[in-house]
Parts: sequence; C-alpha cells; structure tokens
Amino acid sequence: MQVILSKENNYQDLKDYIVDKNINNILLVCGKSISKLKINDFFNGLIKDNINVYRFDDIQPNPLYESIEKGIEVYKKNNCDAIITVGGGSIMDIAKCIKLFMHMDNSICYLDQEIIENDIPFIAVPTTAGTGSEATKYAIIYYNKEKVTVTHESSIPEAVLFDSSVLDTLPLYQKKATMLDALCHAIESMWAVKANEESQKYAYEAIKLVIDNLDAYLDNKQLGNENMLKAANIAGKAINITSTTAGHAMCYKLTGLYGLAHGHSVGLVVSALFPYIINHLDDYNDLRGKDYLISSLNKIAEAMNKNNYIEACDFYLNLYKKLDMPDPDAKESDFDILVNSVNMSRLSNNPVKLDEEAIRGLYHNILDIK
Repeated sequence: MQVILSKENNYQDLKDYIVDKNINNILLVCGKSISKLKINDFFNGLIKDNINVYRFDDIQPNPLYESIEKGIEVYKKNNCDAIITVGGGSIMDIAKCIKLFMHMDNSICYLDQEIIENDIPFIAVPTTAGTGSEATKYAIIYYNKEKVTVTHESSIPEAVLFDSSVLDTLPLYQKKATMLDALCHAIESMWAVKANEESQKYAYEAIKLVIDNLDAYLDNKQLGNENMLKAANIAGKAINITSTTAGHAMCYKLTGLYGLAHGHSVGLVVSALFPYIINHLDDYNDLRGKDYLISSLNKIAEAMNKNNYIEACDFYLNLYKKLDMPDPDAKESDFDILVNSVNMSRLSNNPVKLDEEAIRGLYHNILDIK
C-alpha cells in the first residue's frame, strides 16, 4: 500500500523515510521551477546529513524518450540509490520510466524489452492537483514523435508527499485545467466499461472531494489545495483500475493542435461527451446493460449532490462554462486531423458506442463549428 507522507515540521516525515531506507544519493527528477517551492530548501539542506541530491530537470512538457536515457545516466554516474520526483504529470512520467528501465539493457531500446522489476525506493511529490500520476501504473512518453504509453504496476511510487504549498504559485489557468483533469478522471472511471465496485468507490470519493472543495481551491486556500491534491490522487487510483474512456482518447490532438493544457482539453471533450452518452443510452458498450450504465451515471450525480444524471450533466456543463476557459481557434480543415488522431481500439472502454461519424460530430460540438 502506498505510504502517504506529511509536510509538517519541515518535511520531517520525508526526512525520516529517507533515513529509514538508508538512502545516501538521491536522483531528484524535477522541473526548473522547483527553486520557487518551499521543498527546495529541504533538498538543499540534506547535504548537512551527508545525503547527496543530484538534480535532473531535462524534461519537456511532452516528455521525450531521450530524457529517460539521460536521467538513467545521471542516476548511474552518481551511484544513486533512490528516486524522488517533484512535479506534474510529465515530470512524474519520466521519473517512472527511469525507475522502470534502470536495470535493463541500454544498448537496446527500452521500449522493446520486457520490464525488469527493481526495488529502487521511489517517492513522489505532485505539484499539481490533477494528473494523479503518482497513483497510476501509466507513463506517457514520446518516442520518434509518437506518443507511447508505458504500463507497469512497479512504476507506482511507494510513497507520496502531499504539500499544498506547491499550489500557491500555480497560475489560475493551470489550477483550473488540472482540476478538470482530476474531475474527468473520476467521471470517466465511473462510467467506464472496466469499472468495478472498488474503482467506483474511488471515483465517487474523488468527485465529491473536487466539488466540495472547488471554491476554496480556486481561492487558493490551504484546505482547498490539500483536498484537491487528495482528490487527484484518489481519481488516479480509480483510473489505475479502469483506464480512461473517449474523454481522453479524443483530447490529445486538441492539446497538440491548439496548445491547450491537457486538463483543459479533456474537460472540453467531456462537455460534449457527457450529453452524448445521456442521449445514446441504448447504444451501451457494457454487457451489464443500460440500467447499469444509468446507475453509474446516477452515482456521478450523487457525488455531485445532484438528484439524477441529467442534473449532473447540466452541473458539469455550467461548471465548465463558469471556469471561462479560452476557446480553441479551430478551422474546418482541422476535423480530419482530429478524427484520424483517435485510436478507435481505445473506445471499447467508453460506456456507449462511438464510430467515426459520431466522433466527427462530437468534435464539431466541442469546437462549435457546424
């Protein structure tokens, strides 16, 4: 079970964890913005205890395979014996792959090999309340300009530290976008074909935490930030069981074409997908049937403190509208690119069937071009 560490008393929990594990040389996988965070002083101070910290921050927003190779080199060169990652989803994905590939043959592409598990201590400090990457077995990287998903249970960090102060300086647009990512993770997990009792319990709790703490989070209050970090983590646990649905399958090219944050893109897709599902309940994918799908949608409503799934959908659409996210500047010629970008095989987990025509119609609704 994942250990949750406290930031209280100047990160004493983290210090104790490092000492108990007999860690001497840490590979710190982070972004350059870590210098603005309080936890940066903690890492700077470890040298007084003869604990060395080697920083690796050569990471792009769309994380590259080459960064993994460089990170592994830094780890080995400095005889590191643990990995700590401080960052959002891209940074955490690189850290996961560094951990996974550490004992594999570096003369062959790591992606072509069977993963060799290892017991390298791996600790995560998420700096956004959105991806939940610290709770999932998935890492997304780019190899030869193609998106690749690396999946392995041993990539899940053994310990996580929630530090609400990391959200204090996060730009408002990023706060909104990452919150949407967490909320959509939970919503998609709840209605996913792969959903089960455990995943729906996590999804319910995450939706409720997001909705109940939304105002305090956007107002940058400590308790709101703390609870949103928890919500993202719990939504990650749900997605770790079910994986995502069309909300994510359709959002990636929106991010690339229009420069949107990932959470913004998925929030935009779900604003069209939610009503589409409600209007196509008879086209269910799940063998458990239409009534089961309706019950799952009503669990979303209950978690949102609404009476039924119609009210839940309206609430979500109004919430997205109130967030006042900027609209993409779309052209008619974009639609073929968008439709062709969707991996149709991934849509089997969506609660209702989607074909190419339906996807094209959804993109038109998303981008408001008729």
